[in-house]
Amino acid sequence: MSETLQATDDVEASSTDEAEPQSQSKTEDLLVQEGDIAGDYLERLLDLLDYDGDIDLDVESGRAIVSIDGGEDLSKLVGPRGNVLESLQELTRLAVQQETGVRSRLMLDIAQWRAGRRAELAELGRSTAEKVLASGERARLHPMTPFERKVVHDAVAAVAGVHSESEGEEPQRRVIIFPKP
Repeated sequence: MSETLQATDDVEASSTDEAEPQSQSKTEDLLVQEGDIAGDYLERLLDLLDYDGDIDLDVESGRAIVSIDGGEDLSKLVGPRGNVLESLQELTRLAVQQETGVRSRLMLDIAQWRAGRRAELAELGRSTAEKVLASGERARLHPMTPFERKVVHDAVAAVAGVHSESEGEEPQRRVIIFPKP
């Protein structure tokens, strides 16, 4: 009887050990599928607009990353302060969700706008945090998108002696940087 229990325990242990990589593999497969669906959707959009662009698909930090580069007209798809880009990202996420039945966290970048914006925001967060640290007074930044706020929060977290919080309602939600007591 104890041999039967031991054999059952061994089977359960091995299936548990195998379940994690399979689950991770299924998650990555879903993210690759999201990227493929998004790529097809965006390719059709570029064709309709008669815009040139190369679509690159990647999986990074548990999300599908889709970027479009190379065309002269792509800045029109970014829009002022990335507003058009944010809208296209939401439409692309909805197209993916419609096909997969799962809400997507896909990230879209066009003409490397997000990459450049990330660098600007990281510098803004770091420099503002240092000013708050020196003055001892809190600072309120202008309203930002969730992507922008995350970049600023991460930059502030790297500066000892300050912390940040978001306040307000979308689309007027902003980052506040405080000195630590």
